[in-house]
Amino acid sequence: MNKQMLVVMQRRGELLARIAAQREQVAATAMRWQTPLAFADKGLVVGRFLRSNPALVAVAVAILVVRRRGISGMVTTGWRMWRLYKSARSFSAKMVSHLRN
Repeated sequence: MNKQMLVVMQRRGELLARIAAQREQVAATAMRWQTPLAFADKGLVVGRFLRSNPALVAVAVAILVVRRRGISGMVTTGWRMWRLYKSARSFSAKMVSHLRN
């Protein structure tokens, strides 16, 4: 073997050792993040379920409101939520039209 090939092979060995160390670091990081990410995934599943079942969410909110404030509290909260929804919808429409221009 010539000297240049020996240098290349030595460099290759160093790089392979460095790659193995980096793989171990990535594996250790993945192990640390496994539990929080699993919790986040479960949260996303619950969020998707609630988004696909708005009647269930409405009933749960209504029960909580009635238990807390009675019928008048439920009406007041409903009215506030409706106004918030309308203002958020109009704000998002303004932002979309502003971004398009």
